[in-house]
Amino acid sequence: MEVLKEKVEEEEAAEREEAAERGERHERAEKITHPVEVHKEEPILTQEALRDLEKTLTEIEVQVPTEPPVSTKAPIDTSKLPPSYSTNSPKEEHLLQVADNFSRQYSHLCPDRVPLFLHPLNECDVPKFVSTTIRPTLTPYPELYNWDSCAQFVSDFLTMVPLPDPLKPVIKKVEKAPPKKYTIKPPRDLSSRFEQEQEDKRQKQIQAEREQRLKEEEDRILEAEKAKPDPLHGLRVHCWVLVLAGKREVPECFFIEPLTGRSYSTQDDHFLGIESLWNHRNYWINMQDCWNCCKDLVFDLGDPVRWEYMLLGTDKPHLALTEEDEEEDERMDDEDCIEDLGKEDEDKSFDMPHSWVVQIEISPEAFEMRCPNGNKVIQYKRAQLEKWAPYLNSNGLVCRLTTYEDLQYTKVLEVKEWFQNREDMLELRHTYETTGLHIDYFKPGHPQALRVHSYKSMQPEMDRVMEFYEMTRVDGLIKREETPTTMTEYYQGRTDFLTYRHITFGPRVKKLSQNSAESNPRPTVKITERFLRNPEKPADEDVAERVFLIPEERIQLRYHCRDDYITTSKREYVRRTEVDSKGNKITMTPDMCISFEVEPMEHTKKLLYQYETLLHLKSEEKLSRHQAWESELEVLEILKLREEEEEAHTLTISIYDTKRNEKSKEYREAMERVLHEEHLRQVEAQLDYLAPFLAQLPPGEKMTRWQAMRLKDECLSDFKQRLIDKANLIQARFEEETQELQKKQQWYQENQVTLTPEDEDQYLSYCSQAMFRIRILEQRLNRHKELAPLKYLALEEKLYKDPRLTDFVKVFM
Repeated sequence: MEVLKEKVEEEEAAEREEAAERGERHERAEKITHPVEVHKEEPILTQEALRDLEKTLTEIEVQVPTEPPVSTKAPIDTSKLPPSYSTNSPKEEHLLQVADNFSRQYSHLCPDRVPLFLHPLNECDVPKFVSTTIRPTLTPYPELYNWDSCAQFVSDFLTMVPLPDPLKPVIKKVEKAPPKKYTIKPPRDLSSRFEQEQEDKRQKQIQAEREQRLKEEEDRILEAEKAKPDPLHGLRVHCWVLVLAGKREVPECFFIEPLTGRSYSTQDDHFLGIESLWNHRNYWINMQDCWNCCKDLVFDLGDPVRWEYMLLGTDKPHLALTEEDEEEDERMDDEDCIEDLGKEDEDKSFDMPHSWVVQIEISPEAFEMRCPNGNKVIQYKRAQLEKWAPYLNSNGLVCRLTTYEDLQYTKVLEVKEWFQNREDMLELRHTYETTGLHIDYFKPGHPQALRVHSYKSMQPEMDRVMEFYEMTRVDGLIKREETPTTMTEYYQGRTDFLTYRHITFGPRVKKLSQNSAESNPRPTVKITERFLRNPEKPADEDVAERVFLIPEERIQLRYHCRDDYITTSKREYVRRTEVDSKGNKITMTPDMCISFEVEPMEHTKKLLYQYETLLHLKSEEKLSRHQAWESELEVLEILKLREEEEEAHTLTISIYDTKRNEKSKEYREAMERVLHEEHLRQVEAQLDYLAPFLAQLPPGEKMTRWQAMRLKDECLSDFKQRLIDKANLIQARFEEETQELQKKQQWYQENQVTLTPEDEDQYLSYCSQAMFRIRILEQRLNRHKELAPLKYLALEEKLYKDPRLTDFVKVFM
């Protein structure tokens, strides 16, 4: 500030000298031109010049707005705001005066810079200093903005994320193969080299033309996407957060964008420059040049050359010094302390007023909405991102990313939709609009253990791929691929070592009565199954692949290969019926089994072994065909279930969400109702049944035995009469309902021929309701007859035990 005062004094002295010089020149000019003023022969402006001026002025048009400008300011109910929003305290008024003085000095010294952002208007159109809009935390720290939580977050993030280790080269040791004694000469190459060269030249030319076309297309796209020059580049004003390094182990300064919450480096090109900084203690002006954006700025707020502060003596950051400078500064401070010992320092600090902003309170409902109206749309180049709050959409949609082919957002390429709280565990749906392919991703917990479902149509017997959670399914199925004629299944972790099954279907036989896929399945033509190696069996007896050719009645087997062999054993069985057309039994013949064995064994050549193997394969074929039929039914069941889930799209609600959980809400209301009824019963039980009769006695008079007996008899007789009246009332209602039903039945008998179907339905509905009421009244009457004597005896016992009548009626007990 002292530097500013000296500059102001120098400027004022220079202005006074310039004013004196201008006065002297004016006086000399008056003396010279005074005799000329009386000479009026030549006018200052001619008539032609006046006409030109008038013509020019008439051509000027002033645009007058027809409608007053519409204010875009959102309406705010200021009546609910505290007084600190609408008024300023004396300390705040003083601070505003200091800010105005500081702003005038800044505008005088730096006329080419934009005005300072010091005291904008708040919701109530009252000027407030920017530093008083910040609410410090409970434990303030001297770093800028007091963003302790941001610094702590950055520190935790840097400590939790490990740095990647340098890539270590992996050297594979290759053992040198022994020299071969005999080698096979390769066949001669009889192809023409000239033709090969011509073909290579043609392929290169085609590739060059393709690359040229791609380059031209890319240039055209880049030219179309080239951004137009922004007329407001560098003129927009924005506020963001700066976190200084040093506290909470923050290694370097960084920015936080308040609209997105993302952090950026101070070297980021999005931030063009800084005019000023402020926190809850002080205000600083950037005196550095921002020609290179914020990359070369030094954020040492203790340096008054780079950052001019506004308030003096407000715990401002100290100038960053080197170690040698720090030692010299400490020595100078000690000498100054010794010299100034005994002197009183003048307090020139300014106490910053407390923040006028109330603590922000966000309700759980508003916090869950996350943005106004719970919906937010973000436009990107060739993409659009839409976000919704949870439970805002009935289908659980919370996010959608749409990718477009052009910049005008007209041709859709892909659509990604994210879901939450779905009962069917649907998490993501990826749609390719160009091919019509849909891919649904599910979280664990689906009734069919579905993980991924890729399809183009939900109709059965179409191209689709289903992936499952293998740990949930008992059969170990992890993937199923289906086409109109085939079905391929992949397994994992089965006890029979089955890992692959491929089923080929034939055309369905048309039936007049049965045309559905469930009642009329497709005929199975071929089943191919593959197995993993079973270490408990020899390789020559462990089947690796099994093929059932059903129309040809043949079964092909391929066994696993031994470790020291390059070929595998194979067998083919001809599956024939057990009896021929005449009913004669067919026996096993050697031509029914064709085999190739790497190492022939005696027991495999016997017909008994081949016959038992064939019987086992027949049972396995029957089982495989049944499993193929079950797989078809399972696909139909999954498709039907998915259609029902998409139609219902039910959402799951936590039991702790009492606002949306209707079951929990109903249960809570039922419990409250039961407690209320229990309270009413307790209150009713505590009612004084002798109060109406005791009121007939004179107040303050002692009760006699005769009066006590009279009270007991009157109470019992009154209760008995009420029981009789209740029974008569139920009986009257019963008779009334019965008579009404009889009248309705008689009316029906008289008009039965002319009644319409609607009248008959109304009659039957009335009879049903009337019979229901009659049965209820009959049950109430019978129950009242059963409980009336018991209630009478219970009241009589209470009267005998009543302490007010015990002394008078105990003789008669």
